[in-house]
Amino acid sequence: MNMKLIKPKKLSKGDTIGVIAPSAGNADIFPHRIESAIKSLERSGYKVKFATHSLERNGYVSSDPKKRADDIHEMFKDSGVSAIICTIGGDHSNQILKYLDFELIKNNPKIFIGFSDISVLHYALMKKSNLQTFYGACLMTQFGEYPDILPYTLEYFNKAITSLDSIGDVVPSKEWTAEILDWTMKKDLERPRKLIQSDGYEWLKQGSVSGQILGGCVPSINHLTGTEYWIDPTGSIFFIDVPEGYEFGKGLPVYALDAYLADLDNIGVFGKIEGLIIGRPYNYSTDEYNELKKIILYYTQKYNYPILLNVNIGHCDPIITLPFGVNVTIDSKQNKFSINEPSVI
Repeated sequence: MNMKLIKPKKLSKGDTIGVIAPSAGNADIFPHRIESAIKSLERSGYKVKFATHSLERNGYVSSDPKKRADDIHEMFKDSGVSAIICTIGGDHSNQILKYLDFELIKNNPKIFIGFSDISVLHYALMKKSNLQTFYGACLMTQFGEYPDILPYTLEYFNKAITSLDSIGDVVPSKEWTAEILDWTMKKDLERPRKLIQSDGYEWLKQGSVSGQILGGCVPSINHLTGTEYWIDPTGSIFFIDVPEGYEFGKGLPVYALDAYLADLDNIGVFGKIEGLIIGRPYNYSTDEYNELKKIILYYTQKYNYPILLNVNIGHCDPIITLPFGVNVTIDSKQNKFSINEPSVI
């Protein structure tokens, strides 16, 4: 990876954050999460504006692919919108790629943030619009948290997009959670989720390396392999987000993760990168976590770069906001993960 990306302007108090739903459409099912998120952003000093189709639902997506793309264009064209955040992830961001006007987006650069299936859009906007985007909080999942967004998540959201300084050292959170409180029954409004003490970072392989950060959620990034939207990861520090699986409250089965990593191995990813970061896997048992480590070691057995686990990236909370394409360092001797350059201008 050797890309010079366009850094967006920073977010300031009083600015407007635009909301889109480029994949799943759950806003109408869980309006209390939307309401909580709006209040959270307003408490932080921001205004909120929803794209035309962002609160709709059409089966398992928010709206048809063309309308979802139109919403993205609407928010990028709107001079009153300073940042764009996604309501939630899903599985179908890949449906809208052929409808996107990448030149329009390139000519109107601004903060674009989301995680999970939004990985697909991050790659496309980097590759086709040269825009530096951000892997981080979504509206319903993080800003809709009861009674408010977790402080660690908000801290790194602000560090990434409101400050002209580099984020610097990413300190692991002291606590984390993957607890599910049923949104349908509004159990998430009855109490905060239980937090578990964190053991911090774990190093699967030792070493120190710096490079541009790339990566995303499997299987979302796998949708792009072999397409014009895929980004060559050569020389990058690559991160992997291990999401929920097929059963409520459980993580992606290890056998499925193995298959998705095989996809990446077959196109040479693990031989091209200079370092590997694994986000804290969603709700893995001790046995599943140990299996994950074995699988990672299997696919990287030929290589001696550092491998860092349990970073606050992805589907457990709290999470950082990670700017794509910036220079980062991972260093096992210092037990350090640092982001070395500013991500906004």
